[in-house]
Amino acid sequence: MLFKNHFPLYLVCIACLISNALIAQHHSHTLEGLHHWEIPSKDPDRLMLTFHGDPATNRAITWRTDTTVVKAVAQIAEATVNSKFENSAITFNAITEEFDLGLYKGNAPLQVHYHSVIFNNLKPHTLYVYRVGDGKEHWSEWIQFRTAKTGYAPTEFVYFGDAQNDVLSHWSRVIRMAYQTAPNASFVIHAGDLINHSHTDSEWAEWYKAGSFIHSQWTAIPVVGNHEFFPLENGTPRQLSIQWRPQFTLPIEKELPPQIHETVYTVDYQDIRIIVLNSNDQLEEQTKYIEEKLKNSKAKWNIITCHHSVFSPATGRDFQFARQYWKPLFDKYNVDLVLNGHDHTYARGHVPVRSSDIDNSGDIHTVYVTSVSGPKQYQLDREQMKTYAADGYQSDTSAEQTQFYQVISVKDNKLTYIAYTALGEEYDRAVIVKDFKTGKKHLN
Repeated sequence: MLFKNHFPLYLVCIACLISNALIAQHHSHTLEGLHHWEIPSKDPDRLMLTFHGDPATNRAITWRTDTTVVKAVAQIAEATVNSKFENSAITFNAITEEFDLGLYKGNAPLQVHYHSVIFNNLKPHTLYVYRVGDGKEHWSEWIQFRTAKTGYAPTEFVYFGDAQNDVLSHWSRVIRMAYQTAPNASFVIHAGDLINHSHTDSEWAEWYKAGSFIHSQWTAIPVVGNHEFFPLENGTPRQLSIQWRPQFTLPIEKELPPQIHETVYTVDYQDIRIIVLNSNDQLEEQTKYIEEKLKNSKAKWNIITCHHSVFSPATGRDFQFARQYWKPLFDKYNVDLVLNGHDHTYARGHVPVRSSDIDNSGDIHTVYVTSVSGPKQYQLDREQMKTYAADGYQSDTSAEQTQFYQVISVKDNKLTYIAYTALGEEYDRAVIVKDFKTGKKHLN
């Protein structure tokens, strides 16, 4: 049967079949070689909880879908003992950003959407439940987190050195063991080199799968490492991972150069100030930032984290700039703890108040830690570590060929640091006892 002014119906059907086959063929080619958990869909994936604003009242959530989801939302409510919290859930409209994975030729030429919401006006010290999706049929599960208290209170957090290599194969057991050790951790610091090749999306897919729901439940403080930088093409300057800003919603310090926005920021959590630095770029500009943040800090504890180790324990490593320009500020403003990665070994040491080989007073300035959570391991350079005595550094504990995670807790006037192996066994412990009135500290 022929329709007036139209092609025969059977020809239309054939044309549709051919068109669909071509689309399917192109789509299949685009997805060739990808695992099913790398492929975006209408269902939210790669959920990432981060700090943005006051941790007592704010939280940011970022997730990914395919490009068919053009309007996304997040819902949040106070958690209840049953599912009736859904009746009082508040809906936030997401900001949606289109992202081209094909900007890096090593990726499949896929367009994806990243969505982000900043939850605000939350109640302090309250257990919340949230979900993200398209507002219709495609939702994540409901996920819980607790907001911070407004004043000083006990808390616990986790810190990882480099995950970097074979993340799904060999790092997954470490983050999961850390979760078993400290399931109620308030946040987690990833001290750089989260993956090996900054723009390679298959590696980010492994990182998200390795952490699974933990990434959406523990609020993350991600730090950029040198492996978060790589040229997009041969002969071009290295640049920050193209996924970094779309997938992490982080504070922007407007006084800093735009080049390092969302790689340098400060989180104030219950009288703990965590200053996150980018040890790859714009180091001088960050020196001014460090002094400003430390000088104005009223926190009971001040913690610095950056990727490169201030006192490098591995062969051939030397972050001289930090020792020359940052360490004097750490001493001056009595920084309590510095958390590093990069060197694929383990070392903990401290700087006594008297910068000499002999600690006469027993008081300390700062505890320095370098650690590694992934399978890539280097050798210690014990001779090099001895040279740091000139900077006042005293080595306490070291290790090599071991994957670690660290759990750090704060209660009253004590900061307790514990390093665990991938087996969940305690390897190292240090307790900083602090007089908040005088600022004096000693190690137990």
